[in-house]
Amino acid sequence: MGLLEGKVAIITGAGGGLGEAYAKLFAKEGASVVVNDLGGARDGSGTGASAAAQKVVDEIVAAGGKAVANGDDVSTMAGGENILKTALDAYGQVDILVCNAGILRDKSFGNISEQDWDLVVKVHLKGTYACVLPVWKWMKDNGKGGSMVLTSSGSGLFGNFGQTNYGAAKAGIYGMVRVLAIEGRKYNIRVMCLAPGAYTRMTSDLPGRIGKEPDPMSLPENIAPGVLFMVSDLAADHSGKTLGVTSRGVGEIKMMQTKGYSPGRPYTAQDVAENAASVFFPNAEARVVG
Repeated sequence: MGLLEGKVAIITGAGGGLGEAYAKLFAKEGASVVVNDLGGARDGSGTGASAAAQKVVDEIVAAGGKAVANGDDVSTMAGGENILKTALDAYGQVDILVCNAGILRDKSFGNISEQDWDLVVKVHLKGTYACVLPVWKWMKDNGKGGSMVLTSSGSGLFGNFGQTNYGAAKAGIYGMVRVLAIEGRKYNIRVMCLAPGAYTRMTSDLPGRIGKEPDPMSLPENIAPGVLFMVSDLAADHSGKTLGVTSRGVGEIKMMQTKGYSPGRPYTAQDVAENAASVFFPNAEARVVG
């Protein structure tokens, strides 16, 4: 019996790359899968009329699994509603949501156009909201609960040159997870944050990777088991946490805060500077805040 036997999973951006790997592994583990993909280019232009999603569905079905395709745009409220409707029409329920869909429009900050900013934020941050909201309401109203994995990035958590738009959107997703994990407790909705590192269409030509053979451990199929863990009951005690899942392995990423300088009286900027060893890392005593 698989880890996801009898469950229904929605995966956005699952027509290739990481989403495809998640879909195939989840189906192998017993889930019925909604494979969503708009079918556009990496920069968000164009659509493929869900042909990419259908190809993944056909391969899952040929392997004995259960899946249906969906070609809706995650960045619209109607798209999010229709993705849920696809799951309910086909399988009558939803237990798992993985928000994976994304685009890139990388440029140094001074060269990012308003259009490049708006579209990246729309697909990643609003797209996560648009997909989570209807599924959240359905899980809450039906009393079943469920699990969600929302995809952030090292660019949002640590920073990366040329990805201000992407990093800002991905940092916002981390914030969503922290709040939703708190609000989801009473409804048995578990929410985790994923920061994946994989060799895909999105990353294959980034600096340092051009012309190089990928590390086999960075291939999507070797990232997917970490995400399977996150959506399964094996991770039942880990809502609100962020996992980095990369070729180097699986590890938790936490926000930290120093103990800081506590003067107990009015203080000056010079006082802060003189107590910098307590204010800043690496020498300051720290506490975990996220």
